[in-house]
Parts: sequence; C-alpha cells; structure tokens
Amino acid sequence: MENYNQTSADFILPGLFPPSRIGLFLFFLIVFIFLMALIGNLSMILLIFLDIHLHTPMYFLLSQLSFIDLNYISTIVPKMASDFLYGNKSISFIGCGIQSFFFTTLAVVEALLLTSMAYDLYIAICFPLHYLICMSKRECVLMITGSWIIGSINTCAHTIYILYIPYCQSRVINHFFCDVPAMVTLACMDTWVYEGTVFFSTTIFLVFPFIGISCSYGWVLLAVYRMKSGEGRKKAYLTCSTHLTVVTFFYAPSIYTHLRPRSLQSPTEDKVLAVFYTILTPMLNCMIYSLRNKEVMGALIQVSQRICSGKM
Repeated sequence: MENYNQTSADFILPGLFPPSRIGLFLFFLIVFIFLMALIGNLSMILLIFLDIHLHTPMYFLLSQLSFIDLNYISTIVPKMASDFLYGNKSISFIGCGIQSFFFTTLAVVEALLLTSMAYDLYIAICFPLHYLICMSKRECVLMITGSWIIGSINTCAHTIYILYIPYCQSRVINHFFCDVPAMVTLACMDTWVYEGTVFFSTTIFLVFPFIGISCSYGWVLLAVYRMKSGEGRKKAYLTCSTHLTVVTFFYAPSIYTHLRPRSLQSPTEDKVLAVFYTILTPMLNCMIYSLRNKEVMGALIQVSQRICSGKM
C-alpha cells in the first residue's frame, strides 16, 4: 500500500485503479459503465412515469429498482473518479459516515426490493388469478415503504457505531469507498461483538432474501415446465435465468465479503468483489429487467414517437 501523509482526522481511500495505463483503462471502463447505468435507469424511471400502460405493480417495483440503482452507483463512482483525476484521496470523517449510510441503506433496500420483485413474478406465473389481490397498489406501497424503513433503521445502527468507535493512527481505508467492514479493521478496540451484528444483518438482509428468491424462481420454473406452450415456456425460462444471474451478481459477492472472518479477508479481493455489487449490477439491472422486455421497448418507441410529433 502507498504511504500517505495524514495530517488530519480525514480518512484516506486508496481507490480501485492502479497508477498505470491499466488503471487509466479501468477508469474509463468504470466511467462508461457508470454513464450507461445513469442513462439506462433514468430513462426507465421517466418511461414508466410517462407511459400509462406501464402503471402496473411490476413496473412500479421496477421503477423503484431503477431509482435505487441510480443513487446506489452515484454514491460511489463520482467520488472515486474525482479522487483518481485530481489525486485527492481523502474523505472527511463525516463524509465517510454519510457515504457509508447511503450506500448501506440503498444496498439493504435493493436486497429487499429484489425479493419483492421475485414474489411478484412468482404470483404472476403460479397464481395468475390471485395476482390483482396479492399485488395491488397498496401491497406494492407497503413493500417499498417497509424496505426503506427497515433499511434506514438497520443502517443507522451501523453508521452510529462506526462514527463513535476509536480509530488507530492509520486512517487508510483499503477500499474505494467507505465500506463498514473495511473501516472496522482500523478500530483500536476489540470489535468481535460488532462483527457478530454484521454477520446477523448479512444473514437477515442478504442470505435469507437470496434463498427466498432462489426458491421463488425454482417454483416459477417448475410452473413453467408444466406449460403446454413451447414459446411461452422458452420465454419464461429465459426470463428466470437472466433475472437469477443478475440477482446472483448482487447477492453472492456481498454475502461472501461480509460473512468471511476477518482472518480470511483480503482487501484486493474485497475490492474486486465489490465492483460486482456496486457498479456492474446497477447497469445490468436496467439491461436485463428493461431492455429485454418487449413491453418496455414498445413503450419506448411510442413515447419517442409522441415526443417527436410534439416537436414537429
């Protein structure tokens, strides 16, 4: 690790990119992914808002996912890119706490929202006659509101802890953002109790939802297998497989990172894994859930035609 001149109580974030041509290439690649995620998720939100045909529970949840991903990636990449361009790798104590709060909150909310979306697909495929009852607007609002409340409460507890524990002389967080496990390693005290709470939170908000989502898609695939229509079966299989792939990209690296004992943790490995659930997933979500959806593409064409007609 580089030696940093620490003259204040600020934290230091070494970043993700090495100072080389490879680092410059990775920088432009991450910026490109960021812009794709930004444009894709923002377009999805506007499209669902403008097209009345997409005012359904499924797309309401999808718009929330796009909103979360839009903010999720924006809490990390701009700061990381600025540090790389200007060489200022410091972040204030309060700024680090704020970044950690928003990142953790959005991560928990997304984990719970993906569970709700899997439940929505399960009801739509396995119990289509009960769909309007189980997935009414009221149910959707409760799911989303509950996710935000639970995520905020959980994150408040973790943020308060990391802001009040004593830190050693070293303020170098060996990561590209203020991730709680990376910050805890700098503490001048025994943190085994807190590590237990991280294990508990990860199990509740990541492991259990991932198991639930996997089971949900399993039941959906079983229902699809019984379908007589070959075309409908093929489409459903493709939908489930692509959705499960993106979900795995989000859950698996995060679970592996946060459930490992400190003795087995590797800063370099943690950075690489974090790229999957902090940067790649927000881009892949809008591509998999949106661009491969015929209804979304049809709505996009109609809205574009309306805008063009209005200008003409």
